[in-house]
Amino acid sequence: MSQQSSFSTREPLHDHEQKQAALSYLNEAWAEARHDGVDGDCLAQASLFAALAELVSTYGEDAVATFVEGLSTRVRHGEFSIALARQ
Repeated sequence: MSQQSSFSTREPLHDHEQKQAALSYLNEAWAEARHDGVDGDCLAQASLFAALAELVSTYGEDAVATFVEGLSTRVRHGEFSIALARQ
């Protein structure tokens, strides 16, 4: 008697849900690497490399170059800053 995998019966996640799940996986991997002594700066650079390499393989170099041109403005506008809760 064979059992079906829970993955085969699960409906595909919407784009927003996939992004939330991906971020959760990355946060877990990041925490584990930090626990093992990997420096945050090294993690950040490796993560950026892996992310950009994946985007290039999916969309091509020109599209990714256009995308990253706008990152400096987004960084300066605080899009990637984590707001700390104040009590």
